[in-house]
Amino acid sequence: MKERSKSSSVSNLPLILNIDDFKGDFSFDALFGNLVNELLPSFQEDSADSADGHGIGGTDVLPNGHTRTSSDATKFAQGLSAPLFPEVDALLLLFKNSCKELVDLRKQIDGKLSNLKKEVSTQDDKHRKTLTELEKGVDGLFNSFARLDSRISSVGQTAAKVGDHLQSADAQRETASQAIELIKYLMEFNRNPGSLMELSPLFSDDSRVAEAASIAQKLRSFAEEDISKAMPSVVGGATASRGLEVAVANLQEYCNGMVTVLSHSSELENRLLARFDAASQRRELSTMSECAKILSQFNRGTSAMQHYVATRPMFIDVEVMNSDNKLVLGDQSSQASPNYVARGLSKLYKEITDTVRKEAATIMAVFPSPNDVMSILVQRVLEQRVTSLLDKLLEKPSIAHPRPVAEGGILLYLRMLAVAYEKTQELARDLRVVGCGDLDVEGLTESLFSAHKDEYPEYEQASLRQLYQAKLEELRAESQKVSEPSGTIGRSKGASVASSPLEISVAAVTEFVRWNEEAITRCTLFSSLPATLAANVRSVFTCLLHQVSQYITDGLERARDSLTEAASLRERFVIGSSVSRRVTSQAEAAASAGESSFKSFMVAVQRAGSSVAIVHQYFANSISRLLLPVDGSHAATCEEMATAMSSAEGAAFKGLHQCIETVMAEVDRLLSTEQKAADYHSPDDGMVHDHRPTNACTRVVAYVSRVLETAFTTLEGLNKQAFLTELFEEHGASHSRVLHGLAPQGHRKRLATHQGWMPTPIIQLEGIPTRGFRHLIVSRILSTNPKESLLMRMFHLSIMRT
Repeated sequence: MKERSKSSSVSNLPLILNIDDFKGDFSFDALFGNLVNELLPSFQEDSADSADGHGIGGTDVLPNGHTRTSSDATKFAQGLSAPLFPEVDALLLLFKNSCKELVDLRKQIDGKLSNLKKEVSTQDDKHRKTLTELEKGVDGLFNSFARLDSRISSVGQTAAKVGDHLQSADAQRETASQAIELIKYLMEFNRNPGSLMELSPLFSDDSRVAEAASIAQKLRSFAEEDISKAMPSVVGGATASRGLEVAVANLQEYCNGMVTVLSHSSELENRLLARFDAASQRRELSTMSECAKILSQFNRGTSAMQHYVATRPMFIDVEVMNSDNKLVLGDQSSQASPNYVARGLSKLYKEITDTVRKEAATIMAVFPSPNDVMSILVQRVLEQRVTSLLDKLLEKPSIAHPRPVAEGGILLYLRMLAVAYEKTQELARDLRVVGCGDLDVEGLTESLFSAHKDEYPEYEQASLRQLYQAKLEELRAESQKVSEPSGTIGRSKGASVASSPLEISVAAVTEFVRWNEEAITRCTLFSSLPATLAANVRSVFTCLLHQVSQYITDGLERARDSLTEAASLRERFVIGSSVSRRVTSQAEAAASAGESSFKSFMVAVQRAGSSVAIVHQYFANSISRLLLPVDGSHAATCEEMATAMSSAEGAAFKGLHQCIETVMAEVDRLLSTEQKAADYHSPDDGMVHDHRPTNACTRVVAYVSRVLETAFTTLEGLNKQAFLTELFEEHGASHSRVLHGLAPQGHRKRLATHQGWMPTPIIQLEGIPTRGFRHLIVSRILSTNPKESLLMRMFHLSIMRT
């Protein structure tokens, strides 16, 4: 803002605002201060002078906060004849002028903005036109490039064809040049017999002895072949015309001389190798390096490299080999364990790796081609030192006649194989880190075990079968030890079936699964491809299915045999109308044997169910994930599992029916034995009902309670439901016949109640409340086993239906 002079008539001066005042960091307070500071300072000075001229006292404070002197108070009392703030008018005028100028400035800015918009629009149109023209030009360039690329491609194809022709022509030219050279050499040898002094420099250059010998052999073969073809047959005394006989003779003489030269060359190579060995023993690396460089001219140094590797102590020292065997196999008099072998292999392979690492440092300093030497060294380590150890460690056992399980069996071989394979793979990785040139050390390591891996599945299955048979023999021996002390007593009482030999053991099935799990771990180790892994896993798991199925089925069949034997004993001692005390005792013993057989079979079913659950859980946790990557493997294995368990299911079904028959037969026997004629009376005799339970009722209730307790504690799920339903239906269908046969005509059984419950006869069968009797049994069971009330209600309903 421009400066303006201070005067009382400032309102008459024009207010000039500059547009630059609004640029940059604009502040309204600064703008306002610049406007009013020219007027307000005079007011502030007047106020200060008034305060100084009136002294200390006599000042008053006005309501608006200003101070006033006594004279001011007088003026205030008289009505304030003069204004308190005389600059107000000037400020108002200043503000009005400022507003006008601000409006003018805004119009100027709006005009400039409008002009800028028009200019921007014009430039934008020009820019769009330029872009359109550029796009057309770029499209033209792309078309030109496409045509150029097509031409380049065509030229390239033509050039490729020309190159092929040139290459073919060059090959033909090279062949022709070689033929010309050979003809020239042949003509040189065919000049004069015994003249070898005028030959080309090739045949006299010692550095090109090998090349000269190769060419001489070719020329000799060609000349001899030409002579054999061109020589005419001798007729009469005629002789053949002169051809390449001179060349053949000269070539033979030259080759004989070359043999002498080559023998001298071989002698030189041997002397260099001897010098190399002497320097190697003294650890003179410079001399070794010099000899290696010279020897590299002989057959690319292959003989030198192979000679160096072959003279390493670990390949020729017998003590090293014996130490390896002792470290891994231990004392030959005893069989080493897999853990001992694993520790020995770890130590031995570490020593081999350290030895190869030391040799690598020497090889890098001596040989001009160290990678080739390292490849030969590592290959020799694996093929000689490692292979000789593996041959002694991994002796294949006979599948038909394996060693006993107590001595390790086939399982020992499989564990040794797994340990050796895993440790040798680690050695291959370590040697790869140290350096082995272009050698495929992993592939070579795999080839060491190829013979074992090809027959691995058969050995794994044979091992599982051997372990299974050994376990069965162990269980039979334990069962015989348990049954021998009590066998005589049991047979004397007619209850030899009470102790069932070789019962199903869940611990044994768990051990089967543990063996299979270990086998699956080896399958994963030896099988790198998913298809191979799935096939091996299926074969191993199928072996487990067959073992568990056979074991469970045999156990259930043995339990069924006990039920069958108990049934035969029961039929031998069927009680008639008059029996002796001895027969009654034998019948009770047979009944006791039947109940024991019932419990044994129920326990067998329970253990069979637990065993199948273990197998299912093992399949879900460990086997499924290995089979799913291969189409069809998982579904096929599930079908095999269902098929394998079907035989066990059939044995369990038949046995449960035998159990039901055993229960029904025992109930019939108790009723036939304990029911007395005195338990019935005429309906018209007027006698009061005896509420005490009869002996038959008490014994039947006790027996059924024991049977149901066994069923509830052993069976689970659908097995329990099916068995109890079948038992209750059989129970309800049989007792009407039993009671009907025992009751006297026209008499009624003395009903007995338990705990205040009075059954009401539903169907009268010739005066016998048969329904009431069965209700009494149900009530007795309900009162003694309240936790099983739901199934007892099912029992009750089944009886009502019959």
